[in-house]
Amino acid sequence: MPRAFLFILDSFGIGGAPDAAAFGDEGANTLGHIAARMPLKLPQMASLGLGQAAKLASGRDPLGPAAIIGRWGCATEISRGKDTITGHWEIAGVPLNRDWGYFPHTIPAFPQNLIDELVRRCRLPGLLALCHASGTQVIEDFGEEHVRTGKPIVYTSVDSVIQIAAHEAHFGLDRLYEVCRVARELTYPLNIGRVIARPFLGETAKTFVRTGHRKDYSVTPPSPTLLDALTAAGRPVISIGKIGDIFAHRGTGEEIKVAGLDTLMDVSLDAMDRLPDGGFVMTNFVDFDTEFGHRRDPLGYGRLLEHYDAMLPRVFAKLRDGDLLVLTADHGNDPTWTGTDHTRERVPIMTCQPGNRPGSLGARDSFADIGQSIARHLGVAPLGAGKAWQDG
Repeated sequence: MPRAFLFILDSFGIGGAPDAAAFGDEGANTLGHIAARMPLKLPQMASLGLGQAAKLASGRDPLGPAAIIGRWGCATEISRGKDTITGHWEIAGVPLNRDWGYFPHTIPAFPQNLIDELVRRCRLPGLLALCHASGTQVIEDFGEEHVRTGKPIVYTSVDSVIQIAAHEAHFGLDRLYEVCRVARELTYPLNIGRVIARPFLGETAKTFVRTGHRKDYSVTPPSPTLLDALTAAGRPVISIGKIGDIFAHRGTGEEIKVAGLDTLMDVSLDAMDRLPDGGFVMTNFVDFDTEFGHRRDPLGYGRLLEHYDAMLPRVFAKLRDGDLLVLTADHGNDPTWTGTDHTRERVPIMTCQPGNRPGSLGARDSFADIGQSIARHLGVAPLGAGKAWQDG
């Protein structure tokens, strides 16, 4: 029985989204603009058709000629958003046709009754920031006051999210998680997608650093996802990184919450070794987004892509006859773009399947085609959205 592996390079867009202008992102191209600033060497992903996918999406191959061994294409997001949850859910067969709730660019950005109730229920001395902010900058700006007063740092972005930062030692990790659970409960009526716990350590503004104990409190997908379909069919599922949080721990099977690109890859390789026939592994590689996309560091992003690419032969070596490997992304985050937020882009589809002929999967009309194709490959009931590509 075949197996499948879905590796999501968080934020690795390739430009060309037809509706990018509606999001203020016309011309955004994560891969293209990185390649314009450094000579990218991605021989493994190029062999899976990354350059051809980029040309299909936005008219230009930034990598040059390569001997293709995989099947490739690009996908357009149809959901009304460019955030992590929306992208992952659509990949898993659940596009969203409604808007999330968002917070205005005011100070405070949050309704006063929400602020008051969070303070009351969690017995807090108050809250800090209460604005749109960059996660690293807001900790530098308010971290020392937080340590001194015990007031959590609460902020948002253009995504449908509340992020709450607190010091692991001075405030306490379990206490931070409890504050986030209460905030999650309070924000359901506002249709907010996620509440994120952002713990950090350090003693001064210049030494504060976020830790790997981030935790996301997401809403539940509105209909069954690929993960649900596999779980219902009794298939083994392994969710690595923040996948469990993104899908509200529904259908996510064995969850392995680790951080850091190398650790995520090591855990994924181990999962490939022990995954039984008919099983599925889904990993989110978040560092591209958090460390370099949001921080607008194209050279750092490019170097991490090269490091990731150099690890892929270890992945290829673990594929068995009948296995399917899919590499894709959930949105863009052009590190040369204005601001610090995600960008609306098409995403690449790169596949490797022993015995399959290389070739084009074409320009897919929805991210959901990815989940539908994996469902078909694994022989489970069709998902509610998406069109499966034909086997090569």
